[in-house]
Parts: sequence; C-alpha cells; structure tokens
Amino acid sequence: MKKVVYFALVFLGIGFVQVGKAQVNVSINIGNQPLWGPVGHAYARYYYMPEIDVYYDVIHRRYTYYQGNRWVTKSKLPAKHKKINLYRTYKVVLNDRNPWQHHRIHRISYSRYANNYSQVVLRDARREREYRRDDYRRDDRRHNAQKKYNKQENKGKQNNGRGNRR
Repeated sequence: MKKVVYFALVFLGIGFVQVGKAQVNVSINIGNQPLWGPVGHAYARYYYMPEIDVYYDVIHRRYTYYQGNRWVTKSKLPAKHKKINLYRTYKVVLNDRNPWQHHRIHRISYSRYANNYSQVVLRDARREREYRRDDYRRDDRRHNAQKKYNKQENKGKQNNGRGNRR
C-alpha cells in the first residue's frame, strides 16, 4: 500500500513541475502612435506637451492634465485646449510610469520647448518620403528626356561631317 501512495505522490509531483521557458519582450508601438506624434522613437509611452501642460498616454489614447486640485485622465482635451493644433505643438517622449508625479521637474526641464514648432511629426515624415520618391521620378524623366535630346543633337552633328571641332 505504501508503494501505491508513494507512486501517486511522485506522479502528482511530476504534474506540477513546469519546464522553464525563456521569454523575450520587445515593445515597439510605432503603429499605436498618433500621426501627430514625433518622429524618431520606436517606443513612446507618454508624450508631454509643455505648451499646454498635458500628458498623453499613447497606449490608452488618453490625456492627463491638472484640473482644479487633482490630476484628471480623460479621452479628450479640456475645452480651453480645444483649439490647440497637436501637429504643431512640441511633444517630449517620456517612458516613465505616471510621469505627472514628476511634473515639477518636467515643467522646468521642458518649458523652453513651449512655443517650438520645428518638430517633425509622423504624418509629415511619411509625406516627405513620398515627395522624395516623386522628385527622383521627375529627375529620371528629365534626365531621360535630356539624353534623347543630346542623341538627336549629336546625330545631326555627325551627319554634316564637322563633328565637335570648330
């Protein structure tokens, strides 16, 4: 009887043993970033906008701002910021947890960017790439047209026997 009990315990013990698995977690949220987000960041958890003193949660798509005497998180900006153009305002990428807890430091560090409109956003970077492709295509067409013109010109010079000499 003891052997059966020991066998049952060993069998149950084997059932609870798990094989260790290696896990690698790579976070890239490029697809989650809004088109008005800044270019050059593979991962962004929060954007801080010093011009309007607001944090934007990229993953949950919500704004966190100070209202009254507390921090409020909502899906839309407050009425006083409705006319802000998010494509123009400067965004600082923050990957802290609850960055508004360090708001005093962020406000001091990034206040100089409050009216800086030189930041390239994702939407404009995509357009810029398309424009560049079109420019290359136009240049190729011009180059090919110039080649045809030069061939005709050279053909005419060879026919009259003078060549390129004067």
